Amino acid sequence: MKFFIDTANLAQIKEAQALGVLDGVTTNPSLMAKEGITGKDSILKHYVDICNLVDGDVSAEVNALDFDGMVREGEELAELHEQIVVKLPMTKEGVMAAKYFSDRGVKTNVTLVFSAGQAILAAKAGATYLSPFIGRIDDSSWDGIELIAQISHIYNVQGFKTEILAASIRNALHIVRCAEAGADVCTCPLDS
Repeated sequence: MKFFIDTANLAQIKEAQALGVLDGVTTNPSLMAKEGITGKDSILKHYVDICNLVDGDVSAEVNALDFDGMVREGEELAELHEQIVVKLPMTKEGVMAAKYFSDRGVKTNVTLVFSAGQAILAAKAGATYLSPFIGRIDDSSWDGIELIAQISHIYNVQGFKTEILAASIRNALHIVRCAEAGADVCTCPLDS
């Protein structure tokens, strides 16, 4: 299983990189704002700074909710660095954008996934990664780990290549259980 860190904090990324087990980074505009990084140019520069620190994929999130906006923002993000993965929401437009980028060889991460049906759609669209939000699923009295196991089973049976990127990790036990359930990647803050 790959380990990604979920942050925009460069010091934390360097610390995780020093451990020798970091495979990539997931981040978003909220995490950028938490670090005091605002404004389009500053955010875009920060994505490049993150890419220059790690060897693996770096998920960079679009803000747009419409297909044309997602494509426009995603193309701009993908041009920043070869390690950028365009992070798209699990919506009708997000699935369409995942297909658009997949057809053009651009990596994508379809995020905010809460069901196996959504996971199938993302895989059919050619998403590189799929991000079920384990902690949020648990918060709504469902079993997030069971969803990881279900998606893993479906992907194995169907031969889908999309990697399961377990997100919204709340503790170390989540990490272990995601590994047992078949997650390909786990992303969490450094302190998890």
